[in-house]
Amino acid sequence: MKLDSLLLGVIYFIIGHVLVWFQLNGQFFKMDWFRKNEIIVAGFGLVISFFYIWATKHTVESFNGLLWPARFIGFAIGILIYALFVAIFFNEGISTKTFISLMLCILLICIQVLWK
Repeated sequence: MKLDSLLLGVIYFIIGHVLVWFQLNGQFFKMDWFRKNEIIVAGFGLVISFFYIWATKHTVESFNGLLWPARFIGFAIGILIYALFVAIFFNEGISTKTFISLMLCILLICIQVLWK
């Protein structure tokens, strides 16, 4: 496994998921900019797509061409970012069900990265 490619892939996944979170959930903030500028917000999707392309490229490379680890890692990072940001920006607590789901996401990442 190439750790430098994995780290770069994870960073790109984090950036992509953070940007998508704001793109989709910005409409629920108290400011109206996201609601009033849907076309501009949607246009950012073109830029955001590159982060996912780069994340997938580097993560697949780090696993010697295997696609599934990249998919699971990207999915788990997305769930973790979503849970963190909903708690921070909307003060939604984490229920027991959500906490267990988050632990499963962490377990999923560990299985993909550590299992030889």
